[in-house]
Amino acid sequence: MPATKPDTIVLIHGFWVTPRSWEHWVEYYKAKGFRVLAPAYPGFEVEVEALSADPTPIERLEVPAIISSLEKLIEGLDTEPILIGHSAGGVFTQILLDHGYGACGVAINSAPTEGVKIIPLSQIRASFPMLRNPANRHKAVGLTYDQWHYTFTNTFPEDQARATYERYHIPASGHVFWGSALANIHPGQDDTYVNYRNPDRKPLLFVSGENDHLMPPKVQISNANHYKAPGTITEQVTFPGRSHLMPAQNGWEEVADHALTWALDHS
Repeated sequence: MPATKPDTIVLIHGFWVTPRSWEHWVEYYKAKGFRVLAPAYPGFEVEVEALSADPTPIERLEVPAIISSLEKLIEGLDTEPILIGHSAGGVFTQILLDHGYGACGVAINSAPTEGVKIIPLSQIRASFPMLRNPANRHKAVGLTYDQWHYTFTNTFPEDQARATYERYHIPASGHVFWGSALANIHPGQDDTYVNYRNPDRKPLLFVSGENDHLMPPKVQISNANHYKAPGTITEQVTFPGRSHLMPAQNGWEEVADHALTWALDHS
């Protein structure tokens, strides 16, 4: 373990949103004295409204480019950061830890890495807007408000659910989403591969929302159980009554505090 505790937190966003989805956490952690970085995916450095108007960067998105940009960011830091990823950002957090980056990682409502084959029915319904048409593999695919509500904010009050849709929603990459969905079918290693037996991987916590339709707790539990290396730390916790968009849900401070406390205790 490092001699000093991490002083930097890197927040990694998921699909259908941008770094704006971390806006509360950025200020919250800064107020606690941390340097907080919420990087965008390559090409996502503009505002939500601009990406919605011109989704070309979303259509061109590639997982290796995302990982490369995050690795370069971390390499430029003076100390190893705490990595906190949401949804697809949870996958990228796992990949970064496997590659030797970060002091520890927290994956919130994480999508699964390659080899996790459990597919709950609610996940099938939540993913249907993307996977119903193979042509979506080459497109940026948005959600209607009703789809957003089912997938991201099913336990939110109606006014808050609509407000998050208007503030955070962008289309998502069909190419990356389909690639992840097919990762367990393709021979060889895909973009979401991690070495579950890596003995040098830093501690990892999975945080699940009890009522998450897109990535239910059983997905994270299965993902956590894939890690087999002796001596490594992999834990999972479920927060009751939470939806997929946990970073923006009422009571997000409790999740943020739990993630930070755990990370500091394990780094």
